[in-house]
Amino acid sequence: MKPPVELAKTRDFSETISDTFTFVKQNIKPLFKAFFVFSGFFLVAGTISAVFFQMKMVNLANGVMAPGPVANLDYGSSFFERFGIEYFITILLYMITLTVLKVTTFSYVAIYKEKGNLPPTTEEVWGYIKYYFWRILGASFVSNILLVIGFVFCFIPGVYLAPIFALIFPIIVFENASFGYAFNRCFTLIKDNWWLTFGILLVTWIIIYACITAITLPAALFNVIGMVMHPQKGTNLSMTASVLTVVLQHLCLVFLIIPIVTISLCYFNLTESKEGTNLLERISKLGEIKPENDLPAEEY
Repeated sequence: MKPPVELAKTRDFSETISDTFTFVKQNIKPLFKAFFVFSGFFLVAGTISAVFFQMKMVNLANGVMAPGPVANLDYGSSFFERFGIEYFITILLYMITLTVLKVTTFSYVAIYKEKGNLPPTTEEVWGYIKYYFWRILGASFVSNILLVIGFVFCFIPGVYLAPIFALIFPIIVFENASFGYAFNRCFTLIKDNWWLTFGILLVTWIIIYACITAITLPAALFNVIGMVMHPQKGTNLSMTASVLTVVLQHLCLVFLIIPIVTISLCYFNLTESKEGTNLLERISKLGEIKPENDLPAEEY
């Protein structure tokens, strides 16, 4: 059996990806427990809201694509009337779920390191979540806006900023930092290591995307096969397959734990290679005399 993953150390490309999956495998029970305890309510609520929204969209699409006059679609309806409150509730719950997922995973990793590579309890993780939730939510909102702006302007700025902004979140949690400090520090840490960090995150996301696609693709293909096998019915989407696809997509959010762990290891790799913080901690502890409090007092 492999020893517990040592977080604070330098890693190359393959070691970072390998240690990511090793860490998740070694901590799969307590890590997934924390995810479902703190994200479960928002995950279920978001899934239910998304199902109702998807049902509405399928009915709308089937009405538009049905044979006959195009009077099935009310072109005078507003955006809100067409999509309904389900759309906004789904987006809101999705954002909250992602934020709780980030805070939970980063908090788990932080406490794991503080406890000397031991899994934290749900009570310990909850303490961190209460402290960092709003900070991570605000950081997510601002960084997402900047990323959208970057992708709109020639796409390349968005690609450049994506791995940099990914480091904001571990900096906030691991260093108890403000957004402003984390924003400046992420540029400092990734200097001369942008390509390595980008490559690690890209490969990890490709693996995760492939896993999610493998789970959700069969339900999506059911719609395509149904339209090909029954062309006389026109372009008619299957309600069952569409709803199943949405449910599976939301359940697959658990896979996002993996890239968050990868980002954490990238952070430790960058801090160790530039600052050697873990090495300095070990050097500072050399010569320390720890009293043996469990020994009986000496009698004279």
